[in-house]
Amino acid sequence: MKHLVMLGAGHAHVHMLSTLAAQALAGVQITLVAPYPRQLYSGMVPGFVAGNYTLDQCVINVAPFLVNSGVQWLQRSAVGLDADTRTLTLDDGSTLHFDVLSVNTGAVQNRQKIEGMMPGAKEYALFVRPIETFGALWPHVVDLAQSRSLRVAVIGGGAAGVELSCAVAHRLKTSSVTLVAGDAPVVANYPQGVQARIVRALRQRRIPVIQERAIGISASEVSLGNGGQLACDVPIMAIGAQAPAWLQGSRLALDAEGFLAVDEFQRSTSHPTVFGAGDVTSRVDRPAARSGVYAVRAGVPLAANLRAVLAGVEPRPYQPQAKTLNLLACGEQYAIASWGNWSAEGRWVWWLKDRIDRGFIEKYSGPAQA
Repeated sequence: MKHLVMLGAGHAHVHMLSTLAAQALAGVQITLVAPYPRQLYSGMVPGFVAGNYTLDQCVINVAPFLVNSGVQWLQRSAVGLDADTRTLTLDDGSTLHFDVLSVNTGAVQNRQKIEGMMPGAKEYALFVRPIETFGALWPHVVDLAQSRSLRVAVIGGGAAGVELSCAVAHRLKTSSVTLVAGDAPVVANYPQGVQARIVRALRQRRIPVIQERAIGISASEVSLGNGGQLACDVPIMAIGAQAPAWLQGSRLALDAEGFLAVDEFQRSTSHPTVFGAGDVTSRVDRPAARSGVYAVRAGVPLAANLRAVLAGVEPRPYQPQAKTLNLLACGEQYAIASWGNWSAEGRWVWWLKDRIDRGFIEKYSGPAQA
């Protein structure tokens, strides 16, 4: 029997798991390695922070997919990989040998690396990743805000930082929120028209933006690159994520930032028995393909290609769309949409985002997929 190891329960693997009960893989032993019994959908986390959703409304349970699927679930994480010997090392010291490995773990926030840039971050900051831990800790912040006003600093000027700033401001109405955006403009990777809408949205919600880097964190302050100090009770770490440390030394081809380099088949450019999807990967032909939007859509072609190679059939290329619809929540039931250089905003955009997000959860909470 061939052994397929699925590392992580990200969006693409959730789709693969949803197909197995209805369409089993003959002659294949499957092991799922994932530390959590459910997946918290990142697209709905700002809505959860804002109070628009309960935590249970934002999760996909993995366990139901394992019934009658023949999949063995190991509730563990990877700490090492040798792609040459096809060996995966887990956090309990055990090892797994695989014939085919599929990686869909998502990126991480490397606490050690961030601590080097911002001393005190490991002790005092609330990290957005792992997202399951953030989801468990956020209600404690809400409870604390019931007894006194909080000074919240969201560190990171990307889309996650913007959405979380708006969400926190909406939920904790008696507290103050400041966005520490760093050197670059807020959402610098978006077109100027979208940037203008976002800056206006932050201003309307009375969220000051500090264009300085955070260089240190203490129990009551965030130290800034210009020598200033920002009073802060709750620093939320929303800076860009990094590749998992275990990819280093794996012998896999990686991009300049340490992410798994994959080709148009979502296959490692150095080891054809290793596949990957989502935020942990980098398409060598489309570097911009490392994003949550592509991760959601990569599930169908990844499942098809895994089935193909395990059956001895050539995989098919997957070409992500050149443009994607991006929807940024603004705290209350209001959102900003962008498609290339086009953009719009309003309650109707939030309604569209809400419909898409709920539809994604519902899709993987029902019967098995064909």
